[in-house]
Amino acid sequence: MTTPPPSPVAAPPAPPGNGQAPEQSGLQSGLKNRHLSMIAVGGVIGAGLFVGSASGITAAGPGILLSYALVGALVVFVMRMLGEMAAANPTSGSFSAYADRALGRWAGFSIGWLYWFFWVVVLAVEATAGAAILTGWVPAVPQWAWALIVMVVLTATNLASVASFGEFEFWFAGIKVVAIAAFIVLGGLAIFGVLPGSDNAATGFANLTSHGGFLPNGPSAILTGVLMVVFSFMGSEIVTLAAGESEDPQRAVTKATKSVIWRVGIFYLGSILLVVSLLPWNDPSIAKKGSYVAALDSIGIPHAGQIMNVIVLTAVLSCLNSGLYTASRMAFSLGQRRDAPKAFARTNSRGVPQAAILASVLFGFIAVGFNYLWPDTVFQFLLNSSGAVALFVWLVICFSQLRMRGIILRENPDKLVVRMWLFPYLTWATIAMISFVLVYMLTDDSEGGGRIQVLLSVLLAVLVVAISLVRDRLGRNTAEKTAVTSR
Repeated sequence: MTTPPPSPVAAPPAPPGNGQAPEQSGLQSGLKNRHLSMIAVGGVIGAGLFVGSASGITAAGPGILLSYALVGALVVFVMRMLGEMAAANPTSGSFSAYADRALGRWAGFSIGWLYWFFWVVVLAVEATAGAAILTGWVPAVPQWAWALIVMVVLTATNLASVASFGEFEFWFAGIKVVAIAAFIVLGGLAIFGVLPGSDNAATGFANLTSHGGFLPNGPSAILTGVLMVVFSFMGSEIVTLAAGESEDPQRAVTKATKSVIWRVGIFYLGSILLVVSLLPWNDPSIAKKGSYVAALDSIGIPHAGQIMNVIVLTAVLSCLNSGLYTASRMAFSLGQRRDAPKAFARTNSRGVPQAAILASVLFGFIAVGFNYLWPDTVFQFLLNSSGAVALFVWLVICFSQLRMRGIILRENPDKLVVRMWLFPYLTWATIAMISFVLVYMLTDDSEGGGRIQVLLSVLLAVLVVAISLVRDRLGRNTAEKTAVTSR
């Protein structure tokens, strides 16, 4: 693969030296620093942390902490690499635009569309999950109607302005952060027996080893846990897409990249450590109620289930809001690079890519329909075929950074304000770790498990890459014929 020459299509111009967002894109700098800060902090806290951690604890016991630590390290390394590129050139296309520049147009096209597909499927998943919670509270309104209402409201939010999206996300993320922080404080006090009125036995950290040991199901359970928790980290990269519409993109990306270590450490490792310390890992309530509800019940917090439902609903709405934003901005960037319909690259008077938003939410609505009409066939196929896309994105970020480091040093060395540690050795080590996870997923032959997800995701990726290569070939043939005719 060869690096294409710089061009406005393959590599959007870097922002001016004052750090302001690029003006040529048509997007407006409507995101304030507080928006970006909260998006960065809340971006790593998804509904998967609250809902999916129970299955991981059941499978790996206290060893799930090592699973979270391994995946957390991957996220930290990938975000460091992405931050290096994004700080040098903040753009709405983020890693897709960098892949376009570093690896070739086929790479930017392919990973951009795969990422868009991933998020529009997530829209359907989250809309359905949110509707299920709301139906439990107001059963008179059918679930499909709640899903429709949620999608319409958040579509209107994104269509209004980028500042409107930022404000909603600021408060959604704020609620998640406060909830996790409160859980950590209360859980920490309960563990050591200093929380007034707590029903917990206050055994300190004894539960980590007193029920079959730290690895009750053996060391291999750590890798099983990795497969269960890896996708709950997806979303940390959103801040690099949003940076292009912020007041000071370079500063926002640099700050978000440097803070990812403590974000992962506190919100994931810290809260999960408290869960497996408050309760034995094999306590039936963890699988029955969910890890956080079970932990809150053990402390004696009244109405823990309903409190967690509110927090999960907030996480779902946050994921929907940011997912629609992310999908639309990726579509916008693809349109800018002529890899999507030109209409996607147009913005209205408020600086919003209206066509890109509507196209993304339309596919989301269709996917919601599939979920209700054919949940075990068509929709399951969509889920499985997007299952490994997150890991593909991380791999592309790694390979792009290997090439972009040299390009940045050659063209704008002063913009290399964030550097990947131990380059290129740690980059290659991260590639090896992600590849290992993908290979290990092939050993999971359960229904809807890792094997079918990897195989269908690879099939989809091959199809998208093939479309890109055919487009490029047709484009070159057309250009050659035009050149011959002009002579």
